[in-house]
Amino acid sequence: MVHERDNITTPLWRWSDLCRALGLPVAAGPDVHRVHMDSRTTQAGDLFVALSGDPGKRFNPSVRSTVDGHDYISNALEAGAVGVLVQEAKSIEAPQLRVADTYDGLWALGRAATERMQGDRIAITGSSGKTTAKSFLQAALQAYGAPGSFNNHIGVPLSLSNMPASTLQGVFEVGTNHPGEIEPLARLIDPCVAIVLNVGSAHIENFENKKALRKEKLSIFNALEDKNNAIWHDEIGFESGVSFGSSRDAQARLLDLDGEVASYRLFGQRLKARVPGGGEHRALTLAAVLLAVALLEEDINAALDLSAGLVPDGRGNEFNVHGITVIDDSYNANPASMEAALTAFSERPGRKIAVLGEMLELGTLSVRAHAACIASAGFVDRLFCVGAGFQASARDAGHQWSKQADEKLLNDVLSELKPGDSVLVKGSNRVFWQADFVSRLKSKLL
Repeated sequence: MVHERDNITTPLWRWSDLCRALGLPVAAGPDVHRVHMDSRTTQAGDLFVALSGDPGKRFNPSVRSTVDGHDYISNALEAGAVGVLVQEAKSIEAPQLRVADTYDGLWALGRAATERMQGDRIAITGSSGKTTAKSFLQAALQAYGAPGSFNNHIGVPLSLSNMPASTLQGVFEVGTNHPGEIEPLARLIDPCVAIVLNVGSAHIENFENKKALRKEKLSIFNALEDKNNAIWHDEIGFESGVSFGSSRDAQARLLDLDGEVASYRLFGQRLKARVPGGGEHRALTLAAVLLAVALLEEDINAALDLSAGLVPDGRGNEFNVHGITVIDDSYNANPASMEAALTAFSERPGRKIAVLGEMLELGTLSVRAHAACIASAGFVDRLFCVGAGFQASARDAGHQWSKQADEKLLNDVLSELKPGDSVLVKGSNRVFWQADFVSRLKSKLL
């Protein structure tokens, strides 16, 4: 899941090093090639970490579950795990690393991985664009990073735990949905460069106001030893570091965008760069990446010529089926990213159909945000709205509303599409992504 092992023969961890990282007596044991916590995708050579679905009050998962990883140890061993990290002794023949709490144990492994890695680490946060920024920066630096959005209390230490000791540069996302989450994760990463992409309304439900959310995002800079290496969007403001944006004062200034080609002024030097996927929001993300590469004193050329295939799945990827263009932006949504997606969509030629899912965790802003979203989508030829957040405003505006992304919605959208059309699918993760809506749409179009 995090550490790809193709053609890798050097172990990720020696058993003795795992013991030291966890503060356990050093003992003999197998070499470990990956740290993993899902028995369904465990592979040979993994250390299986048995986590409970409910981590208690110290962490705030989006869903608290009664599932306990200890109940799936046998499945993991059958799949090839060579050892387990547990907090309950088990009657099994496989080697066990027993700790008081496996969440603490996972964080201890992440901390040990950070301490043994001598290269540069970059931490990224923001209300949107984190995974895209990580993908761009990984490619520009040929750096290590997790293959997905591993940005919470499990994902960050897991990503660190799977970072090889020989890594020269690593890129990590940091997310939040409650106050006080970003700084501990950032300190675990111990970055030399940190980036705040933006401060929108994502996850604002659990914050007093946008000012409190801004404070939370900027807390990533508390983990920096050198505050001059703080990178922030010029609309946010911070007393140290460098900024990116469209203002004259930005050290990485976006001057112009024509399709997927952007012009920048980077520390006074004019540059042109390819923006994978296009759109102003990605062009600004690339501006932050250019700053990071410059601060690290690395060659900027790779960042100027990034591959179009770097846009992560579900973040605006396009595919064409029988003359119909599908834009898959289904991984997540908040008011800022929804506005950016709709702005980019409005510039497309031909007939346009939008399938928009509700934006979750907006608290008291929800009704107003969803009404504003519908207003912004006024240019589309047909609008489908999904989820409780859209219910009142969609019906008031006369648009089709569905409770969820079910088979009826899929068929209704399909009946609307014809060659030459473009269809945008965007919503919060639980609306379309977890329902595999775009894949189902694509299959039916084929």
